[in-house]
Amino acid sequence: MTNSSIASKFFKYRSYTPIPFLILMFLYEDANIWSLIAGFIVALIGESIRLWGVSWAGSETRTTGSVGGTYLIISGPFSHVRNPLYVGNILMYFGLGLMSFSIFPYLQIVALVFFFVQYHFIIKEEENYLQKAYGESYQNYLKNVPRIFPRLTRYKAAKVEQPPFNLKEGLKSEKRTLQAFAVVSLTIFLIWFFRRM
Repeated sequence: MTNSSIASKFFKYRSYTPIPFLILMFLYEDANIWSLIAGFIVALIGESIRLWGVSWAGSETRTTGSVGGTYLIISGPFSHVRNPLYVGNILMYFGLGLMSFSIFPYLQIVALVFFFVQYHFIIKEEENYLQKAYGESYQNYLKNVPRIFPRLTRYKAAKVEQPPFNLKEGLKSEKRTLQAFAVVSLTIFLIWFFRRM
C-alpha cells in the first residue's frame, strides 16, 4: 500500500477514526472533578481553533473525496500554523480523553500517537496538492510556517488572495463538530455524575 493510498483512506474516514477511542472513554470512564475541568478547557481550546480556522477556510474542510481547496489560506490561525484544524482536533480529542480519565495515561498516549500518524499521512498528501496548485506562494508559506507547532508571530504575504473571515459560515460548517463536542462532553460528565451517586 502506497503512502498516497494510506493518506486517501485516512482522509476519507477521518471523521470515524475517533469512534473506537470514544467507546473506550465511555466504557472505562474514571473522571474526577479536576480531569473534567482541565480536559474540558483543553478540548474547548481545540474546538475554538477549529472554529477560527473554518471561519477562514469555509466548508471545503468538510470534503471526504480528495484533498483540495480554492484558496491557499494563510490568514487567521493559518498564519501561525499550516494545519490548525488538525491541531484543533488533536487538542479536542486529547481534552475529551483527559476529561474521561479513561485508562489514564495509556489511552491518551495511544490516541495522540494514532492521530499524529493519521495526520502525518493526510498532511503529506495535502502538501503535495498545495505545492502543485500554488507553487512559489506555497513554497514560501512552507518555509515560514510550521506544520503542527505554531509560530508566535503572524506570517504575511500580501499578494496571496484570501477569502473573507466569515464566522456565520464557520459556525454553519462546524455545526456537526460542535454538536459532537457537546454530546461527548455532556455524556462524560453525566457518566461521572451518576457514578458518584
